[in-house]
Amino acid sequence: MVVVRVLVVGGSGFLGSEVARQALDAGHEVAATYKTRPTDGVGAEWHALDVRDRRQVADLVAAGEPDLVVNAAFRQDDWASTADGAAHVAVAAASVGARLVHVSSDAVFSGRAVRYDETSVPDPTTSYGAAKAAAETAIKAISPAAVIARTSLIIGDGGSVHERRVHALVAGRDDGVLFTDDVRCPVHVGDLAAALLELASAGQGGVCHVAGADAVSRHELGVLIARRDGLDVGAVPSGRRGDVGLRGPVDIRLDCTVTQRRLRTRLRGARQFLRG
Repeated sequence: MVVVRVLVVGGSGFLGSEVARQALDAGHEVAATYKTRPTDGVGAEWHALDVRDRRQVADLVAAGEPDLVVNAAFRQDDWASTADGAAHVAVAAASVGARLVHVSSDAVFSGRAVRYDETSVPDPTTSYGAAKAAAETAIKAISPAAVIARTSLIIGDGGSVHERRVHALVAGRDDGVLFTDDVRCPVHVGDLAAALLELASAGQGGVCHVAGADAVSRHELGVLIARRDGLDVGAVPSGRRGDVGLRGPVDIRLDCTVTQRRLRTRLRGARQFLRG
């Protein structure tokens, strides 16, 4: 087996820590970055990093000389982290000849077309979507051979923000509802991490869609999570996004057909991986 030096930027996040764990399990040398603190139980070589600082990023990559850089870092409310940071990572990876896999989002789309494949042109309607689209544009210019992997809501076995919110809503610790008219294609974090590492090992780059096979509403997703976890399904609150006038895309379905043909990893749908 060829041992690869892997750098996971945003390695302390929900997805990044799973990528690091799987890369370590595969026998690779793994370094990972964190903004606040490392992730417990992940035996990577940890480095503090602020992706907004171009020099910090360049110095870290130059010192480690990774073969592969996976960028899973973002902050929804911070353009500099999501857009500028992605450009800093791409420049640094290119400077040492590292393969780059950048994690993007279905937020780059408005939802007006509903179904989007890898050739679809971004038309974001939110600041986060615009930052992700800007990152894609920068990466295509800096590193044309990079993989840009668009994904959707990321779910795990209890650790995702979506799962925690369902528990909080059912327990009455959080206000709000889960929308019945807000549709996405949730993906399991394990499937997504495996797919990213598989795409990294392939020779091809470009835009890939890596999301789950099922299109479900946020409320149906909440019900599936509640049922798996033995919660009161009837206590999962529902509502319509259209009734509250909340801005942003409503129905976005990533068509992953082309990418799935390239993968051995099967991108399961939420109705399968959340089956209780």
